[in-house]
Amino acid sequence: AAAADAEAAQPRARAAAAAPAADQPAVDMLTERTAVVLQDRPVVAMTAWLSDAIRAAAASDRAVQIVTPATSRLSLPTRLSLTGLPSRWVVCDDEGGGYYDGLSGALLRWHDGGFTPVEAEPERTPVARAFLEGAEDTGERQLALSFRTVQPAEERLVLGGPLEAAWAAVTGGPPEGWSTAEPVNLPWSCEALTALARDRAPESTWVVAVGRADRPAIATLRVERTARGVEQDVTLAFGYGPGEKPPLDALPDLAATLVTEHRLQSLLVQLRAARRDLSLPARLEPPAVPVGFALGADEARDVGLTFARRTPLPAQPVPLGPAARPGFYYPLGDGSSPSSWALFEQLMRHLRQPG
Repeated sequence: AAAADAEAAQPRARAAAAAPAADQPAVDMLTERTAVVLQDRPVVAMTAWLSDAIRAAAASDRAVQIVTPATSRLSLPTRLSLTGLPSRWVVCDDEGGGYYDGLSGALLRWHDGGFTPVEAEPERTPVARAFLEGAEDTGERQLALSFRTVQPAEERLVLGGPLEAAWAAVTGGPPEGWSTAEPVNLPWSCEALTALARDRAPESTWVVAVGRADRPAIATLRVERTARGVEQDVTLAFGYGPGEKPPLDALPDLAATLVTEHRLQSLLVQLRAARRDLSLPARLEPPAVPVGFALGADEARDVGLTFARRTPLPAQPVPLGPAARPGFYYPLGDGSSPSSWALFEQLMRHLRQPG
């Protein structure tokens, strides 16, 4: 259906056929601005084909727009790949007869080689009714951790340790498997991950990790060599059903481990009402609520230890690591109140002021 609506773009698509992205099997339509991928499956995962298409589109300075029926859901790695507009998730609205953005609900139209929002009024984009319907609290929750570590680029450095430490703090054990695409097909191994990253250096390495069937968990890890050292960026999510309680009391100890053993830069922990299986449907979901934030020792020093220790928040920060060189964990609540966002923003303003 999207290809039919985009018929006017066919001359441009043919003209761009010589671009590198045109050789990717997952790309169904190519314009000067956009690589369009049509997916009709229950869950759109970050397969090797889709991953190659996204990299090729980025190399040719094109956006990626994934078009699906309204019944499809995105895996976390696929959701994270759609960062930076005009890349987006385009949903076919059978009831409304058009298209909408699966992440924001904005009504879309095909214009100038890509799907763009429909503007009913200046600076106001209408939202699809289908996106707003069916939002209800089922009692399912997701615990999300986003953190970065920066370690010296030493020959003996083994990668994946920060991710493994976070996984163990929440579930009691390491990830079950990992791969460079979904579905995951390799048993978890920090040594194998390190060997892959060394082989790909100086290019960055991106992988996905998954957990056991009894505890839904999925993570993405990007390893990159920078002027500061070897950076590991992790986004990690755990799913919980009604009656299951996320282990929020384990967070300060996890932050301490990341600070003392893995040179944590920063950590943000959030809780949200969302599916236990960690997939994302094309409908409105409540926003995540911050639970805690941690600052690494180097970052606390840059802010100023007195300034980092004395904040306007009602709860005192928890010092992490050696007293002479501490990091800090800042409790922000139990994830039940959106007012925690105000506390988080207040903390960020405080930490960004000159110490």
